[in-house]
Amino acid sequence: MNAFRFRRAAVAVAAAAVLPLALTACGSDGSSSDAASDAASSAPAEDKASPSMDASAGTDAPFGPACASVPKDGAGSFDGMAKDPVATAASNNPALSTLVTAVTKAGLVDTLNNAQNITVFAPTNDAFAKIPKADLDKVLADKEMLTNILTYHVVGEKLTPQQLENGTYPTLQKSTLTTKGSGENYTVNDTSKVVCGNVPTANATVYIVDTVLMPKS
Repeated sequence: MNAFRFRRAAVAVAAAAVLPLALTACGSDGSSSDAASDAASSAPAEDKASPSMDASAGTDAPFGPACASVPKDGAGSFDGMAKDPVATAASNNPALSTLVTAVTKAGLVDTLNNAQNITVFAPTNDAFAKIPKADLDKVLADKEMLTNILTYHVVGEKLTPQQLENGTYPTLQKSTLTTKGSGENYTVNDTSKVVCGNVPTANATVYIVDTVLMPKS
């Protein structure tokens, strides 16, 4: 996939002036535990109340075709994910296991879990599967490149569906992404579709997308 042969970004990922995150909060590089365990162990001790995800919540409820596959109860349900910080919540969703592995390899679990009021555009396993395996393996083995890509999926404010209708937002990677759409149909950078949107976690709003976003080189 040609998109993965772009020149490595030399841009520093220290985005504290733009977003309330700090890469210095990353976990240690030497972790040998799996992605789900790393993410779960980074959850803050304080439990948070879960908002109701009843269908009557209207525009406040998650939407999109992929939402139908989310469990009705347990840690991986919408109510369950709302209690956990975003990296931990993602680790409880089997459809996001590749993303969780990537976040762990990049050392970003603590960064994402400790951030406040962010939006994460979360690629599904199928999104990562669109990338040729050799290219994906290369990215997963290159922490700088991986961090550059993953931080491009994070915006430093919670975005409502209405804000996705026509917007341009700065990312932790320090470039911008664009969103368009209406109702329950939204795209990011004109190519990646939101398949389950407006998913709450304890510290973030998540929009699950069907294509990995690539930062501008």
